[in-house]
Amino acid sequence: MEQVEKKVGAKADKNVISDETMEYVGILAKLDLSKEEKAAAKKDMEKMLDYIDTLNELDTSGIEPMSHIFAVDNVFREDIVEDTDGGEDTLANAPACRERAFVVPKTVDQ
Repeated sequence: MEQVEKKVGAKADKNVISDETMEYVGILAKLDLSKEEKAAAKKDMEKMLDYIDTLNELDTSGIEPMSHIFAVDNVFREDIVEDTDGGEDTLANAPACRERAFVVPKTVDQ
């Protein structure tokens, strides 16, 4: 089943989305659209596809593909092994502690 077909018009190729496709998109997106909303969404989606077709006409042969608009560098730090986890310092601020753990009120009954 052809869901999107090209319609040749006076100006340029135009993408046409079928009503069945719009119904399917509505189901996938869990949208309950009125007939007017479906028509407006269909028109918007056709415009988006037309714009993508326009972008596809651009010569990008010398442009390197990218996954993000900013350069992403690895921001991980070196792992440094230390002798302590700072537990004593953390527990020093606790109102109550027992066996290297915080004492808190019971919140779940079994």
